[in-house]
Amino acid sequence: MTARIPKKRRPPTARERLRVTHPHAAGIDIHASVHWVAVPSQDAPAPPPDHPPNLPAHVRSFGACTADLIALANWLTACHIKTVAMESTGIYWIPLFELLESRGFEVLLVEPRQARHAPGRAKSDVLDCQWLQRLHSYGLLSGSFRPAEQIVVLRSYLRQRQMLIRYAAQHVQHMQKALEQMNVKLTEVVSDVSGVTGMAIIRAILRGERNPLELAKLRNENCKRTQAEIARALYGNWRVEHLFALQQAVTLYDGYREQLRLCDEQLQAYLATFADQSKGRPRPRRHGRGRRERRRNDPIFDVAGALYRMSGVDLTVLEGIDPNTALVLLSEIGPDVTRFPTVQHFCSWLGLSPQHQLSGERFAAGG
Repeated sequence: MTARIPKKRRPPTARERLRVTHPHAAGIDIHASVHWVAVPSQDAPAPPPDHPPNLPAHVRSFGACTADLIALANWLTACHIKTVAMESTGIYWIPLFELLESRGFEVLLVEPRQARHAPGRAKSDVLDCQWLQRLHSYGLLSGSFRPAEQIVVLRSYLRQRQMLIRYAAQHVQHMQKALEQMNVKLTEVVSDVSGVTGMAIIRAILRGERNPLELAKLRNENCKRTQAEIARALYGNWRVEHLFALQQAVTLYDGYREQLRLCDEQLQAYLATFADQSKGRPRPRRHGRGRRERRRNDPIFDVAGALYRMSGVDLTVLEGIDPNTALVLLSEIGPDVTRFPTVQHFCSWLGLSPQHQLSGERFAAGG
C-alpha cells in the first residue's frame, strides 16, 4: 500500500481588516408606519431634547407620512450623507426611494437576504438599521436592479394591464361555475366560453332566451361543434340565483375588459413619449413567418411598431419573441442593458441560471 504523503500546510496569513469604502453611508430599516435610520456616528448632529435616552444619537425614527419622509431626507442632508441602503420590504420602500433619489442621494435597494446572511448581530429594528449602515459603509451590499424612471412608469402601466387580465379571467371562471350549476354544458362544446360563440350564447341567456335550438344558432361559423351538438348541451334548469350570479360575472368581466381598453390607450400614448430611436426608418418587413392571428388579450395598437420606434431594433426577429414578449422585456429592463456586465449576469437576474451545488467526490462516485 502506497504511503500517504501529507500535504504541506500554507503558513497562516494575516487577515486584512475591512476598510470603509462609503464613509458617508446611511442604512434605513423600512416598515409600514415607521422607518429607522442610522448614519455614521461622526456625521450625526446633536440629538434634539426629546431624543430617547436609550437610543444612540446617530439613530433616528421617522414616520411614514409624506411630511415625515421629507424630514428624514432633510436629516440625511444635514448629516452630509451621500449614499443610502434600504431593504426591499413589500412596497413600503417605494415612496421613500423615489424621494431620496429625487434629492440626489445614491440609493441602494437591498435584497433582505444579503443582510440576514451576514452573521454577528442581534435582531431588532434599532440594530437592523445600524447593521445595514455598517455593511453598506464597508461596500458589502449590492443594490437590486431598477430601470430608469421612464421605464419604471412604462412598467407600471404594463403591470396594471396584466393585473386587469388576471381579474377578468377570474370572472370567466365565475361564468363557468354559474353555467355548471344550471347544468348548461357550454364549456363542453366550446373551447372558450369568453370567445365569440360562448359570449353570444351567454348574453342571449341573460336577455331571456331559453330555447337551446335558438341559442345554438348563435354559433360562430369557425366553431368545430355542430348546432345540434351545441343545442344538446344547452338544456338547463335556469334557476334564478344562478342566473343572477352569471349576470354579475358578465358585468364584472365587461367592466375589466373596458378598463383594459382604457389602459391600452394610456400605454400607447406613453410609448409615444419615448425618443424616436428608429430615426424615422420603417420597421423592417418580416420574411419566413406567417402573420400571427390576433388574440383577445393583445393590445389594441401596433405593439411591434411602437417598440421599434422606442428601441431602434426589432426584437421579434428572435425565435420565440413576439411583440407582447418584447413589450414585457423592454418594460422591465428598458433598451439599455449596460447595467448587466455580462450575459451571465443578465441570465442570473432573469432566474435562468440553475444552481449546481454538487460535491466533487459524490459526483465522481456517481452519487
